[in-house]
Amino acid sequence: MTIQIGNAPCSWGVEFADDARNPAWETVLQQCAEAGYKGIELGPVGYMPEDPAQLAEALAKYDLTLIGGVVFRPFHDASKWDEVEDATKRTCAALKAHGAEHLVLIDSIAERRAPTAGRANEAEQMDKAEWTAFRDRIATAAKIGVDSGLTVGIHAHAGGFMDFEPELDRLLNEVDEDLLKICFDTGHHSYAGFDPVAFMKRNVDRISYMHFKDIDPKVKADVVANRTDFYKACGQGIFCNLGQGDVDFAAVRQVLLDAGFEGWCTVEQDCDPTLPGTPTEDANSNRTYLKSIGF
Repeated sequence: MTIQIGNAPCSWGVEFADDARNPAWETVLQQCAEAGYKGIELGPVGYMPEDPAQLAEALAKYDLTLIGGVVFRPFHDASKWDEVEDATKRTCAALKAHGAEHLVLIDSIAERRAPTAGRANEAEQMDKAEWTAFRDRIATAAKIGVDSGLTVGIHAHAGGFMDFEPELDRLLNEVDEDLLKICFDTGHHSYAGFDPVAFMKRNVDRISYMHFKDIDPKVKADVVANRTDFYKACGQGIFCNLGQGDVDFAAVRQVLLDAGFEGWCTVEQDCDPTLPGTPTEDANSNRTYLKSIGF
């Protein structure tokens, strides 16, 4: 099994490219490399330089591979399609310039779904027409990625319309596997109230890319009970260091091993950039833990 471990700017609190609280992009590259990671994600397009020469020089300086990039945009909102399409095309261009492999599509947090993160039985559902248009927008973005030579994965996310396991199953059944694979996030699957390992066992052949997150079960119970905003939940530490939460990473490893999975697994420990934090220490701790269980 050849698995490489990367990290992502969100582990340093970078969720939006224009957030004045973001750390400098080169600082993130430096600290990622110093913690022992061999690859990094792009982060929100526009955070790292879109000038290929500038970013290539920095990646080489820190001996990092650009793994992929995420389009975290409102696929659920038809009126925002121009924004989604632009972000998709820009992300693809940046990834292609550096030989990256993975494009990840995430429906961003929706006002109608944010209060029911972690509450599958209460969450508002799209009607048939809305779902069909939503699915087709995801498929269109996926085709842009595939046409750019990328492997495209759908990523479930708390508070969006692609959150709970039945929604993910439905999308995967309706969109061709050659177009859309799975970027599987262990933490978001747990946040949603489902078993990450069980899902992996059923779907490992379609998983092209992994995001490693762990979930503090006490914080999860509190934020679900109180309908806490996702970003406030991050500030409360719902995404704890790997090995300290309810995700069984030894079992995750075994599923990947049994399937002969090869490729990247990326640590994503979403955090709140407004709070005093220790992203460098967390990055080191997570890398040490993964090594201790054979990654």
